[in-house]
Amino acid sequence: MQFSLETALPILERTPSVLNELLCGLGNEWTTPNEGPETWSPFDVVGHLIHGDRTDWIPRARIILEHGEARPFDPFDRFAQFEASRGKSMKTLLDEFAALRDQNLMALQDMNLSREDLNRRGVHPELGTVRLGQLLATWVVHDLGHIAQISRVMAKQYAGEVGVWKPYVGVLGERVGA
Repeated sequence: MQFSLETALPILERTPSVLNELLCGLGNEWTTPNEGPETWSPFDVVGHLIHGDRTDWIPRARIILEHGEARPFDPFDRFAQFEASRGKSMKTLLDEFAALRDQNLMALQDMNLSREDLNRRGVHPELGTVRLGQLLATWVVHDLGHIAQISRVMAKQYAGEVGVWKPYVGVLGERVGA
């Protein structure tokens, strides 16, 4: 599918409510485990999404629109959530994410982007030249990837409990057949 704002916006709009429905009110046994050293819990992922909405997608879109390739993006700290989320509850993080996402979607709509704008270029500090449409498509895929990650981490909490069905539950990584 070719990127368009019309197909991207419904995913970006739904991510906060999907996460709220999945995570709000669950105990720490669901929201704080991870998959091992140097992996993230659902709590960590929500904090990461907040940090991305605060410092990545819209700020980088603005850099492309205002400066093009003349100014590279600011580097993104993929681990900033650990300090920023410390002491907060999952409910607080989910509410913060929903409010920030609403602000960002309004900002995106206010940009009134044309097809030509989506082809404008910027410079990622590690990846080089990128187009605005690629940045926005990545925002959508990033959301979906982290929703899948959260689901996978949560599913693995019962990995030892599913017994003989384990090979048939693909989210546990041992899928048999289609």
